Amino acid sequence: MNDTSPEMERIVNERYRQMSADQRIRMASSMFETARKIIESSLSAEMGRKERRLAWARRLYEGELPEKALLAFAEWTG
Repeated sequence: MNDTSPEMERIVNERYRQMSADQRIRMASSMFETARKIIESSLSAEMGRKERRLAWARRLYEGELPEKALLAFAEWTG
């Protein structure tokens, strides 16, 4: 779904072009950190490590990565 008008999309894209690589990376990092906090706040404190990691991975990547990859992430102890 895209509910952004072509004019607004042009303005946003121009703003991104004006940003330095460092600014874009910082903005993306900040958005990811916000998403991480939202996900963490929605998970039960009763969940174990593997269960939490799997729930986290599914929220971000389900439909993008195969289930086998999500399970591997959940089981990784590195």
